[in-house]
Parts: sequence; structure tokens; C-alpha cells
Amino acid sequence: MNWGIFWLCIYLALIAYLTIRHVKVRNIESYLVNNRNTKTLPLVFTTLATFVGGGTSIGLMAIGYESGFAAVGIGIAYVIGFFILSKFAGKIRQTGFENKIYSFPQFLNQKYIEDPDSKFARIFAASVSGVNIFIFFFLLAAQFVGMASLLKFSFGINYELAAIISCLVVIIYTAMAGLSGVIITDMMQFVAILIMVVLIFIPGIFADTNNLKSLSELPTSLLNGSYYGWAFIIALPLFLAPSVLVRLDIWQRVLAAKDQKTAKKMSIYSGLGMLPFYIIFPLVGMAIRLVISEPIDPKDVTYLFIDRHTSSFLLGFAVIGLLSALMSSGDSYLNLISISAINDFSTKKLKERSLNKMHSYIRITTLVFGIIAMILALTFPKIVDLMVVGIGMIVIFVPVTFLALIKKQVTQYYTIALLSILGGFIVNLVFFIWGILRPEEFEAKSSFIPAFLVALIVLLTGYLIKNKRNS
Repeated sequence: MNWGIFWLCIYLALIAYLTIRHVKVRNIESYLVNNRNTKTLPLVFTTLATFVGGGTSIGLMAIGYESGFAAVGIGIAYVIGFFILSKFAGKIRQTGFENKIYSFPQFLNQKYIEDPDSKFARIFAASVSGVNIFIFFFLLAAQFVGMASLLKFSFGINYELAAIISCLVVIIYTAMAGLSGVIITDMMQFVAILIMVVLIFIPGIFADTNNLKSLSELPTSLLNGSYYGWAFIIALPLFLAPSVLVRLDIWQRVLAAKDQKTAKKMSIYSGLGMLPFYIIFPLVGMAIRLVISEPIDPKDVTYLFIDRHTSSFLLGFAVIGLLSALMSSGDSYLNLISISAINDFSTKKLKERSLNKMHSYIRITTLVFGIIAMILALTFPKIVDLMVVGIGMIVIFVPVTFLALIKKQVTQYYTIALLSILGGFIVNLVFFIWGILRPEEFEAKSSFIPAFLVALIVLLTGYLIKNKRNS
């Protein structure tokens, strides 16, 4: 019996049941922010499912295989970031409730734009949303690469067909469910990841590393985290940690919280809850490096590991569990960029549209964006690079967001904010392309460092000049 097909049928049936039975989209608030009435535990589960879900878990295993403990540094940076978020989470939730804000780009637009009908307002909104959508295309494509790799190994189909199937599954579910559906299925998918960690990953790591003793045989650069260079490790807590404050998916969860206290608790519990996973997943990659001598594609690490440590019955469960986790992250990202495009690129906001019209627009956008991300996954199937450039480029929004959160009136800095975002975006893109084309000259995964510095310097310089002129 093909246990993979058995578990796949169970999973699809369960998803269909939950969608039909529990996902009831009655209004815009329900579709976008779950009626702003989500309790702490579901919020923590859906946040962890995204942050330790399929793309992240497979990506971290791939990074662990490639760079060792450098991957753990990403997890430590995120824990710091969630504690930074906890200081602002209550304010974000309350501001969203009072001003009918549904997304992070919408928050920046409302804070920096005084006249929403002006030409500059449209340019600012399009730039903020466009850069965010561009970033999340990389993260969404990383989910498709992971899903396609698992389907290729599990069912013996070629990578291209597997990527197309992955794309269609995510598109269909995302168009149907919205955030309320994402939260429900995320809880189930996080439990599946937790079971795999306990039954497969932890025992397998100890078996392959001789109770962790064999790790000392790895190259020094993998053990001390310096594989990508010391600048990468130093920059993680300084620059990547604050990026939690500007992630589209985190803002959607905070805005969906029941109250300010719930938003803060979600931030703290999620930060603490994710750290063990960001240690375990890189160790999987390091274990494979020890037991398989010939070089392999990093995106194949996950399947090779679970194939070593499972029977056919448990292997089928593990593959479907990872696929479900990948879909968990994929539908979150696709939902986010679709909503952002419809809400922020149009002069007619969501609250002015009927629910049926909104669904039609989002479904069309979901289809188009899903296909674009699939093309990216087909033409650039490098899950490590897709994941790192996605999570790294987000840091360009940190300076303007901090200013908007700590200062009540920031509309006078709208031009400076736009220059900061676009400057950081261009620098990040240039350095990343340089690193891909000339890896011996620059490490592409460190492109977020000069990007953050440019965004910060532009904003600070403009802020000081503006204040000096005003005074």
C-alpha cells in the first residue's frame, strides 16, 4: 500500500471538512482579520506554524546543511525580534481596531499620507505595497520549491509537475478560506510538525550524530557560525531581529487579536516557542552532512533525512505533515500579498466594496500571484537563497516603521520615508544580484546589511534636516 497516498487523502479530507464546517466568511473583517476576536492560543499556533512551518523548516535544514550553526543565529534573532514586537503589539492592535487597518502597508499609508487623494499618496502606497509584495514572492516561491521537492521524491513525479500541483493546491485553498481558514488549519499543521519533531527529527539527530558527539567532526566554519562571514552573524540580532516588527504575516496576526493584552502575549509566547525548532532543524542538516559524504542539493536534505529514519507508514505521515506545513506558510503569504494588492493599489478601499466583489478581486489576484511565484520557483529552485533574500529584504521597512510607532505625527516626513524604503530596496537588490553573479566577491545572503544601513541613514539624515529647517 502507498502510505503517502493514504495520508494525503486523509489530509485533504480533513482540510475540506474544516473549510466547509468551520470557515464561514460573513464579512470583510472575518476574511481579513478573523473579526479581530482571536484568542491567544490560536494566534500562537498560527504564528508558529508560519515561522516553523514547511518552508522555514525545510529552509533551515538546508541552511544547516550548507552553513551549520549560522542557521541557529536566525532563530535567536527572531526571538529577540518577538520581544521587541511585544512592546508595540498592543498599540498596533488598538490602532488597527480604531482606524480599520487590515495590513502593514495600510498602516504606513495612513501614518505618512495626509491627503489620500493626492498623486504622491498613490505613489507612496504603490511603493510600500509593491516592495512588500516583491519580498513575499520570494518567501512564497520558497514554499513551492519545498513542496515540489517533497512531491518529487514521494510520488516519483518530475519537479516541474510537482511545482504546478503545489501551486494549484495553495491557490484554491487561499481563495476559499481567508485568514479565518488559515488560522484553523495552521493549528492542525503545527500539531503535525510537533509530532514529527518528537518522533522523527530528535531521535534521528541523536542517531546520526552519535548523541551530538560527531558534530565536532564538521568544519570549524559550520560550528562557529562563520560560514557566511562574521558580518552575517553580527548583523542578525542588530538588523534582522527588528524585522519581526515589519512582517506582513505578523501584522495580520496582531490585528486579528482579541485585545491588546492578547497581542502582547502572542508575541512573547511565539518568540519563546519557536527557538527550539530553530535549533533542531539546522541540526538535521548538519546530521545529513555527517552521514552522506557526496554533495547533495540542500533542498533535498529534509526528504533524505526522514527517509533514513522512518518506515513506509511513518514516512508517508511525515511527508504529508511537511506538505501541510508548507501549505500553511504558502496560503498565509499568498493571502497577504493578494489582500495588499487589492487594498493598497486601488483608490476604492475594501470597506467600500461588497463581500462578493472583494472575493472576486482577491481570487483573481491570488491566481495571478500564485502563478508568478510558481514561475519563480521553476526558474530559481534554490530554497536557501529564496528564503534568505525574502526574510532579509524586509529589514528596509524597520526605520520608517519605528518612526511611525514612536512619533504621533509623521506626515511631514513622507518624502524621506519613501526615499528610505526605495533606497534600501534598490541597494538590497543590487547587492543580492552581485552576490549571485560574483559569489567570490560578495555573499548574497548578506545583502540585507547594506540595505538596512542605507534605509536608516537616509531616514535619519532627512529627519534631522527637516527638523532643523522647521526649528
